[in-house]
Order: sequence, then structure tokens, then C-alpha cells
Amino acid sequence: MLDVDAYFRRIDYRGALTPSYGTLRDLHLTHLHTVPFENLDIHFGRPIVLDEDALFDKIVRRRRGGFCYELNGLFSALLRELGFRVTRLSAGVLDGGTYGPDFDHMTLLVELDQRYLADVGFGDAFWEPLRLDDSQEQIQRGRRFRLSHDGRVGTMLFEHTTGVPDGYRFSLHPRGFAEYEDMCRFHQTSPESTFTQRRVCSKATPTGRITLRDTRLIVTEHGERREGLLSEDDWVQALERDFGISPSEFDR
Repeated sequence: MLDVDAYFRRIDYRGALTPSYGTLRDLHLTHLHTVPFENLDIHFGRPIVLDEDALFDKIVRRRRGGFCYELNGLFSALLRELGFRVTRLSAGVLDGGTYGPDFDHMTLLVELDQRYLADVGFGDAFWEPLRLDDSQEQIQRGRRFRLSHDGRVGTMLFEHTTGVPDGYRFSLHPRGFAEYEDMCRFHQTSPESTFTQRRVCSKATPTGRITLRDTRLIVTEHGERREGLLSEDDWVQALERDFGISPSEFDR
């Protein structure tokens, strides 16, 4: 059984527990503000294990982050423990005008009075769950999102701050953890994967976003962006200061 209280302490959540949209929205936003999207284990040479106990140890007990399979995988377990109807979905990420393969990404379907797309593992995208069956633009913080589906396959699209279209195509067929293992291994090992090419640690903040991309620190506040280069020592300090990742993680 998932230790819900420990998970709540990890994400500093003190809100409602009933399976409602309000609870889902608050958990989603709080998660994005406290648990970073990061790929550091790949660069530490540590295998990522798609197992709820292993993910709980990493994200909750050791106060780390992860990438999509880890973050959405564990978040779905929390939602299920609280009584939500949640399904893991396979998605292919949009890149250069084409969609990646199945299981390139994990996203979540949550069914309440309406159906919602939830995703705490896609980096800089939407902050609150999106209405799956609403084909109109859904606007969050000035960013426009559009969802569409034909009952089997759907897309989630938005325009990134760079002006480039971003998003993914997803299947509405339920998936199990084991089905993501091959693509999870690809992203950990292939030189073609963006995750092997650079270190990333990033999380949303109430006023914007903070990101470490290799040794570059990028901070966005109220739409204003500033960047700076860090030494390796400063990089380690920034991980602890801005993301709560202890230097002891480097010695495991």
C-alpha cells in the first residue's frame, strides 16, 4: 500500500482528499511545484526501474524527481490510492513536425464527472488537468492548449514559448508499466535520445519556471527570462538550493 501521508509531505500537500476535480487540480499543481522533471540518474549511470516501490523510494523518500514514466507512474499510483479512476496512456512526442513512437511518453487519463488529461511529467506544458472531451482552446496562464480525439487516438497541442508547436499524440487504450520498458531503456541508453545528450532538472514555480540544463541556469519569472553559466560546484549547489536534491545522491 502506498504511504499517502509520506507522499503528501513530499509535495507539501494539505488539501482535500475526496476524488474531485478540485483535488486533482490542486495535487497536479502542487506536484509540479515540488517534484522536478529530471534525468540525472541517466548521467549517473543508474538504471531507472519502473516499479512503484522503487519510484516511491526515489521520489518520496530520497526527494528526487524523474522523467515521464517515473513522475506520471507514481502520481497515478497516488491518485488510485485516493480513489480516482486513472489510466496510464501511451503517447508519442511531437518533434520536428512528426510524432515519436508509441510509449515515447506516459500521460494519464482521469475520469470524474468529465474526463481529464493529467500530466506531471512533460516539463513545461500545462499546469492544471485539461478537459479531454473539450475541443475548444483551453487557456492557462496565457498559453493556449487544444485537445482532440476520435475515441481511440488523440492529440494535445500547444505553442511553446519558443513559438514552436509542442505536444504529443496519445492512445486511449490503457497501458501497464511493463509496456513502457523498451522505450524507457531507449531513453536511458541511446545517443539519439535527448535524455542522454544533456542533463536536465526543471520545475514550475508560482511565478514561472527554474531549469538547470547542463551547467546553464535558466529562471523565468512573470515572463522575464534570465540565464547564467555555472561551474560544476555551483551546479551541485543549485541542485540542492533550488530542487532539494542532496549532494549525497552523487555518492550512491
